[in-house]
Amino acid sequence: MDTTTDTKPAGRLSSVTLEVADVEEARRFYAAFGVDTRIRLRAREAQDTGFRGFTLALTVSGPATVDGFVAAAVGAGATVLKPAAKSLWGYSGVVQAPDGTIWKIATSSKKDTGPATREIDEFILLIGVQNVKATKQFYVDRGLAVGKSFGGKYAEFLPGDSSAVKLALYKRRALAKDLGVPDSAAGPHRIVLGGASGAFTDPDGFAWEPAESAGRA
Repeated sequence: MDTTTDTKPAGRLSSVTLEVADVEEARRFYAAFGVDTRIRLRAREAQDTGFRGFTLALTVSGPATVDGFVAAAVGAGATVLKPAAKSLWGYSGVVQAPDGTIWKIATSSKKDTGPATREIDEFILLIGVQNVKATKQFYVDRGLAVGKSFGGKYAEFLPGDSSAVKLALYKRRALAKDLGVPDSAAGPHRIVLGGASGAFTDPDGFAWEPAESAGRA
């Protein structure tokens, strides 16, 4: 395992903008879900079905907190793709927002050590890619610093600070399987990433803009 770190990464993912058909509806959903301060929204007319090639993930303190976020999402109109349950790695559940975005809420703890909270320990964008090694190098060349890397299976980058979004890479087919959805033909991702490295599109079609451009609708 490569655990190379860099305490002063030149680039990072600083914002995530979701493209949605109804901004006000999406804003109400994400406020009820509890992540409205973590994302930005932008209007885009057409709605697409099928796997968009990414998931947004929340890591939290324990199973009760996972259950609380899942219940809030479902109460606001989300669909459960995988009910919250124990696994080899902890406890997690997967939901799909009304706008089509897939969210995973997870904890490494299988038992609660305290009451449920609404606190988020990490906010992660996990994108499905065809070639983890190649896409990892693409981002390294643009100033992102690798935090962890497991060969050609998984890689994550240092977020820059505790409040930033962590970017991670996973094989697309494996990600779809983990989320409980079919790996359907690639369509629009419906997400725009904001950073300091300028405007570009990565090898898997994920678009980046300067962070100040990726504003909230």
